[in-house]
Order: sequence, then C-alpha cells, then structure tokens
Amino acid sequence: MFFCTITNIFSQTVYELNLKKDLVLGALSLGIGITPFFVNNKPENFPINLNKNDINGFDRTLMFSYKKPLDLITDNGAYVLALLPVISVIPNIKEENTLLTYGIMYCEALLLTFGTTFTLKNAVIRYRPYMYADGIPDGKEKDYYNSFPSGAASFSFLGASFLSATFSQEFPDSKMKLPVIIGSYTLATTIASLRIISGAHFVTDVLTSALIGSVYGWLIPALHLKNNNEKPAIIPTGNGVIFSFKI
Repeated sequence: MFFCTITNIFSQTVYELNLKKDLVLGALSLGIGITPFFVNNKPENFPINLNKNDINGFDRTLMFSYKKPLDLITDNGAYVLALLPVISVIPNIKEENTLLTYGIMYCEALLLTFGTTFTLKNAVIRYRPYMYADGIPDGKEKDYYNSFPSGAASFSFLGASFLSATFSQEFPDSKMKLPVIIGSYTLATTIASLRIISGAHFVTDVLTSALIGSVYGWLIPALHLKNNNEKPAIIPTGNGVIFSFKI
C-alpha cells in the first residue's frame, strides 16, 4: 500500500524569526533609524534669485507650483499606504507568533526606510520645486530645503513592496496575487506622482525614494523565509510505505 501525505503550505506563515539574525538586523535597523537625529544640514543663507535653468533637464520638465491641499493629502496618505502589509497577515492571524514575526519584520524594514530616507533628507540641501516659482509657502519655513528624497514616496513604496513580497510568498497560487501587486504599486505610484504635481518634489526625489522603499520592502521578508527545502521521506510500515513530502 502506498500513501502520500502532503503538507499544505498555506496552513501557516512562510516566515520565521531567527534570534541571531534578528539581533543583527535589529541593531542595524535601530542604528540606521536613529541616524537622522544626528544629521542636520541647513543652508547658511536664505536663497535668493533661484534659477530654474540650474535644475537638470530631466527634473526641470516636471516642475509645478505649490498646491497645499494636494501636498497635505499625499503627505498623510502615504502613511496610510504604509499599513498595506496587514493584508498578508489577516489569513494567518490565528497562527501563533504570526503577529510577532510580521511585527518585527516590518519594524526592521520601517526603521531602515526611515533612517535611509531622512539621513539623506537631512544631509542634502535641495530646494523644493516651489522655491523656483512661489517662494516659501506658509508653514514650510523649516522644510523648503529638504526636497531630496521624498519621505511620502519612500513609505508608500515600502508598504507596496512589503505587501507584494509577503503576499506572493504566502499565497503563490492565489488569483489575487497579481491584482494585489498591481494595485499596491499603482497606489504608491499615484502618491509619488502627486507629490511631484503638488510642487513638493522633483522626479528624481521620488524615484530615489521608490528605490529605497522597494529594496527594504523586498529584502527584509526575503531574509526571514523559512527553509522549506526538506527532502522527501520514505517511511516503511507493516503493509507498505508512507511517502511524505512538502509542496
């Protein structure tokens, strides 16, 4: 008699924590995450007579005047998109340690994204596009030179990439996989595009941020995948064998 036992990979999360690995990742993430608080580069003099022709041709073609409502909506909307990865957690939420595993993974990715983005933002003086047309809008007196990169775009693409990575691994055969990936990246791209249209950022600001968020959003889940490459097992019994393997 021949039996074949198959373990359903959807019954539990494909991610796990590793004490040694997460101590290293946690320390690295925390170190990078607090770095922006020690970097604070400011312009020595107030900018006058800024010339639009000093901007590279790629960015200059898409410079817009300041639109406060759009700036506020997209700046805050990005943090809502950062919550997208909860979609991957819901199906496995009853499994022990799922919330802890995802929580630690996302904290690591979030700290790395925040630290990288805001260290660059605090170190690099780059005047926002609206400075070349409208001057400093009300309430932006301490933010007009922090154009590069875009925090909103970084967090938007972190959420999109983290969700896409985890959903693809947790549910590789799901009919929703492609819609989830396309939908999440469409939302992130929309936020990034509107940051440009609002006059708050250049194209290269959001492209750099998209790269930062996407790299960490894919890297951290990849480092926490379980090792499921177990060899098939053949177990003799009194009246045959049991062939056990995972798919």
